[in-house]
Amino acid sequence: MPVVFAAVLPHGWLLIPALDPSAGGALATRAALGVVERRVTALGVDVVVVVTPHGIRVDGMVALASTARAAGTLRHAGRVVETNVDLDGPLTEAIAAAAHARSVPVAMVGFAGNSWAESAVPLDWGTMVPLWFLGHGRSAPGRGDVLADPPEMPQSPAVVIAAPSRVLPRERLVTFGEALTEAAARDVRRIAVVASCDWAHTHVGGRYGESPAARAVDAAVVAALEAGDPRRLLTLTAEDVERAAVDGLWQALVLAGVLARTPMVGGVLSYEVPPAYATGMVVAAYEPAG
Repeated sequence: MPVVFAAVLPHGWLLIPALDPSAGGALATRAALGVVERRVTALGVDVVVVVTPHGIRVDGMVALASTARAAGTLRHAGRVVETNVDLDGPLTEAIAAAAHARSVPVAMVGFAGNSWAESAVPLDWGTMVPLWFLGHGRSAPGRGDVLADPPEMPQSPAVVIAAPSRVLPRERLVTFGEALTEAAARDVRRIAVVASCDWAHTHVGGRYGESPAARAVDAAVVAALEAGDPRRLLTLTAEDVERAAVDGLWQALVLAGVLARTPMVGGVLSYEVPPAYATGMVVAAYEPAG
């Protein structure tokens, strides 16, 4: 079945309501994430593919989590949320095969137990925050560790985790997105693809310093996502990407490959630079035309 939903979502962990009622000042972003949450629920999504800049990475490859489960914990101001989710082995393997067929290097990443059924990969904010708004918006107390028992009730939607290397040629990332879409099209389930992205980290007050490139790069990102054409971001120079200190480019290029193979309509739901982060945050969502 063709991909039924695609999105660009931020991953600042204060966006999770259970961690900070004020969202670190990013209330417009949280409201937009609520719109995404309602859309995904209405679509009855079965599997979510999260493309993240964090987690386990392998230089020169797209790392795919090849474990039965994923678990993680986030903390803030004495509050805790824990996540423990099923990973989808068949779709992960299908994506890897489609990527190999297109000469995209893929690493199947294991963790903990050597048996797939007994293994679990650790989660961080890059995956946990988007998942909170993609059907996993509830804490699983005592289950946020890779050695924890699975939740008593089945978790849905299932999850696929991909982490692209930044040293891969940019066009290879677009090709990976195309391969991902081909694998999804051969699956009977309803699949969503989400690029977990924060953008410029060098706005005024940013912990990586300040640069005028931050506003310029974020403006280019918003324009490209509003047009539903993240492939435009191929034109960003390496210098501007470094000066703006973005972490969303590589995942957005994977999404570009998805949108190239599955025509969709949509655009930007919100953009803001919350003072608590001094980082550009974009929420954009797309659904198939017609």
